Amino acid sequence: MLERARFLDAGDPLREFRDRFMLPDGVIYLDGNSLGCLPKATPARLEEVVREEWGRDLIRSWNTAGWIDLPARVGAKIAPLIGARPHQVIACDSTSVNLFKLISAALAMQPGRKVVLSEPGNFPTDLYMIDGMERQGLAKRRLAERGQLIEALDDSVALLMLTHTHYKTGETFDMAELTRAAHDAGALVLWDLSHSGGALPVDLDGCAADFAVGCGYKYFNGGPGAPAYAFVAEKHLEAARQPLTGWMGHAAPFAFSDDYEAAPGIEKLLCGTPPILGLAALEVGVDLIAEIGIDRLYAKSQALSEFFRQCLSERGVAIDLVSPTDPARRGSQLSFRHQDAYAICQALIGRGVIGDFRDPDILRFGFAPAYLRFEDMAEAARHLAEVLETGEWQRGEFQERAAVT
Repeated sequence: MLERARFLDAGDPLREFRDRFMLPDGVIYLDGNSLGCLPKATPARLEEVVREEWGRDLIRSWNTAGWIDLPARVGAKIAPLIGARPHQVIACDSTSVNLFKLISAALAMQPGRKVVLSEPGNFPTDLYMIDGMERQGLAKRRLAERGQLIEALDDSVALLMLTHTHYKTGETFDMAELTRAAHDAGALVLWDLSHSGGALPVDLDGCAADFAVGCGYKYFNGGPGAPAYAFVAEKHLEAARQPLTGWMGHAAPFAFSDDYEAAPGIEKLLCGTPPILGLAALEVGVDLIAEIGIDRLYAKSQALSEFFRQCLSERGVAIDLVSPTDPARRGSQLSFRHQDAYAICQALIGRGVIGDFRDPDILRFGFAPAYLRFEDMAEAARHLAEVLETGEWQRGEFQERAAVT
């Protein structure tokens, strides 16, 4: 398979982009679905912000360097990558905070309805946000299995909130079908794009989505804790009201009025002062992904994941795939179930193959096509086969749970 992998790499139209990222020697990085790699241009951009814009120009840079416009500027760059128009997306806060804002906005727009419908096993922060609002008497949580969501949509549901690409399995929802079903039931829809944005085609406007959120540190390579982004459909920009009425979401923040008046557009989703260093780093990653192109990235990610499966099959690796077998029905990852998944993951990390583990028994590999090669797939499959064949994962040091898994 190694010879075949090198042949595929030689013909890869994206191969030149690998050199635009910092990749440690001896590491095969299959965790870009948790934290993307560092673009080589990011350190220089951050040094420019720190030394020149902050260090030399100080507070003047809010105007001279355009700091005040960064949330809208970065959001506008993300917009076409998720099927939206520039004025519908803003980069700010975290995914969790943006979920709170948009759930609240949706509920306020749906008088007489309080149910937020989701699925069990959705990413925890999404479910926790509904739970917290339920404890405040603002919402009612309802969960339905994935195959029963449409049947669960009744006239009490204010909002259907789902993650487009499931964080554990990688399975994707049919966004258009579910959005249409929710609208037919009088509900609004909020999509979490954290495992889709920057990795696969998303068409929020084409699907008539109402709201969306996503994070900046996975496939957009914005760095650990990078700012997230939020989308509001144009038809809701006037009516949507978010609860975190901080000064940056004011129509005229530097008028310093005692009374709050929301900004008229997507800027109303802002709250506190924008994190300039985080936004500057995120902008570099977004620019790079935009340069490569989502369609090309998605085509390569499908090819990489299928080649990885072929390599495992040829090596006789018998491990339970929990991701859809059809690459068109999954995001840019493959997940496998094994009762000793954590220890296997640690053994692979010990060999320089970095994937991750999701409790209780999921071994997860992300395929970030901007910097991964087919040779990486062949070598990762070899390491996994050897770890399983030799029982290397049974060593004591691989059994100890770290704080972050």
